[in-house]
Amino acid sequence: MTEKLTVSVLGTGIMGAAMARNLVRAGHTVRAWNRSPAKAEPLAADGAQIAATPAEAVRDADVVLTMLYDGPAVLEVMRDAVPGLRPGIVWAQTTTAGIEAVGELAGFAREHGLVFFDAPVLGTREPAEAGQLTILAAGPEQGREAVTPVFDAVGARTLWTGEDGAAAGATRLKLVANSWVLAATNAAGEVLALAQALGVDPQSFFGVIAGGPLDMGYLHAKTALILEDRLSPASFAVATAAKDAHLIVRTGQQHGVRLDGAAATADRLTRAAAQGHADEDMAAGYYASFD
Repeated sequence: MTEKLTVSVLGTGIMGAAMARNLVRAGHTVRAWNRSPAKAEPLAADGAQIAATPAEAVRDADVVLTMLYDGPAVLEVMRDAVPGLRPGIVWAQTTTAGIEAVGELAGFAREHGLVFFDAPVLGTREPAEAGQLTILAAGPEQGREAVTPVFDAVGARTLWTGEDGAAAGATRLKLVANSWVLAATNAAGEVLALAQALGVDPQSFFGVIAGGPLDMGYLHAKTALILEDRLSPASFAVATAAKDAHLIVRTGQQHGVRLDGAAATADRLTRAAAQGHADEDMAAGYYASFD
């Protein structure tokens, strides 16, 4: 039988809340915390224990799982958790934090004797709720026996990229994958905008590419959200997608690569957020075509 663990979930937004619920369903004891308590409180009905502070959430935990906005937010929350941390706790850091931030988080883990795993996830609201995320993980063999049941509860598969979480191998892969997701989302929005401007029925375009190499399920999924006005609740919000897009652009620059498409996507998502679409699905970047 899978060992039942006490898991601290710090961050209960779209992704963190779904992960917490799946951990409870798997039989683990879950202590959940969120900066905005209203986002954590509904988890009590699912069987999670709601903590008032990060330190309370991590006290006596076997595994700490962080799913927050970005690297600085993770570091701030983990510093607040220090009074409850003990050496040897396994920490699975699942936020899309960036390479430099992962290095800082790994340094914090070393300072406090934590077993650190760089473990960003691929997937949005629906796969998160279904426990079908893909976990990209890097970390030591020691500690995997504790973190594996957690990954199994929230994901369909775990792809190990190495044994050194500080090297950010998993985060590097996540940034590459996200660059493709964001590019495809941006293209879907722009093709609809151009069709509208030219008076072309989108279904005519879908018919042209149907069954060929240019057809893809993701295109239909994202354009349907726009055409059917189903942008809320978001699977992955515009504001978060903009943050990731800017992170990808900066990372490319730091490694000598100019990512013009990613930069354009970042600008469009930022513009859509400013137009009032920040909390809608990232497909709402479509509206940036009409400023």
